[in-house]
Amino acid sequence: MSVEVEQDNNKITKETIDIYLKEFAKVFKKMNGDKMPAEIIMVGGASILTNYTFRKSTGDIDAVILSSSVVKDAADIIGDKYNLPNDWLNTDFKKTSSYSPKLREVSIPYKTFSNIVNIRTITSEYLVAMKLMAGREYKHDLSDIVGILLEHKDRNDPIDINKVKEAFNTLYGDINRMPNESVKLLNLIENSDDFNKLFNKIKKDEKNAKLILDEFSEKHPNAVNRDNINNIVRQLMKNKEKEEFKP
Repeated sequence: MSVEVEQDNNKITKETIDIYLKEFAKVFKKMNGDKMPAEIIMVGGASILTNYTFRKSTGDIDAVILSSSVVKDAADIIGDKYNLPNDWLNTDFKKTSSYSPKLREVSIPYKTFSNIVNIRTITSEYLVAMKLMAGREYKHDLSDIVGILLEHKDRNDPIDINKVKEAFNTLYGDINRMPNESVKLLNLIENSDDFNKLFNKIKKDEKNAKLILDEFSEKHPNAVNRDNINNIVRQLMKNKEKEEFKP
């Protein structure tokens, strides 16, 4: 796959994710005993790391966690040991639009650690559907979608866009809930004959959007919140385009 590989300073990589989960499972078992197993359903960047090759790292592990409160204590111990962020393993994404109570039934087994922590993951059309629902232009959502589709194509196991739409309906009930930017991207994908070029263009656009958003947030520290961030990013990008095309 001839795409630009992302490189950053995030702590969780393809090489370390299993190490952290294995160490976490040991601590969890020691603290909680071996009578009550834990189940963790990884989504987002963590699922991409464990299923695909185009992403090198992620900032945290977004997950659905079915277990006792000991999970947080065990995660904190591993975070301290490896100098990870406090929320390296978290359920914050459950507060976002990409969460669906049906994720458990569409997830697949990944690995079991210490015979007590069962890790599951989201992949293929369901992971694409989640990224479409998120649709953030300043994150990795849009490039992740193209990256997943491209990698499946390279494996000679292409994902049918109709199956993606069916997966979206399964998770979210109505295709009309899809954000406008994600709808535009699907149209681009369906009419694209060069996924490599599309992937690299979107990566560049995401990087620019993140830089512009960071600059704006620094100048206006209290202006951005979860409800308005997408609209702010779009307006900032439009403003930049106008500046670039001034005579």
